[in-house]
Amino acid sequence: MPAYTFLVVEDSPTMRQLITFSLKRIPGSTIVEASDGIDALKKLSNQKFDVILTDINMPIMDGLKLVSMVRNDPTHKDIPIVIITTEGAEEDRKRGLALGANAYIAKPIQTQDLLNVMNVILGSKG
Repeated sequence: MPAYTFLVVEDSPTMRQLITFSLKRIPGSTIVEASDGIDALKKLSNQKFDVILTDINMPIMDGLKLVSMVRNDPTHKDIPIVIITTEGAEEDRKRGLALGANAYIAKPIQTQDLLNVMNVILGSKG
């Protein structure tokens, strides 16, 4: 059974908990939390991740900036990124995908939607 390490980037502790709780249903998963884009980049420099899940609207460095920085970094450019957008934020979603995100999940997050997206992404990594 492969083990996966996820980086969850989200400024809301409640939302981070919810995402972490959902991801823990994937056997063998390790979840690292970051509170914004800067925090995420710090963690990326010290550890290897299989998937990055990032909120878009965050203080300090938002998710779109994070996506573009990860995609422009030769070390991390191939890590799948899932953006988390608020319902109906069509522009954010389009921009995120244009910058190189692999998928998106709309808030309010449903565990099953999140797991479905993860299955597709992790399946394509295999």
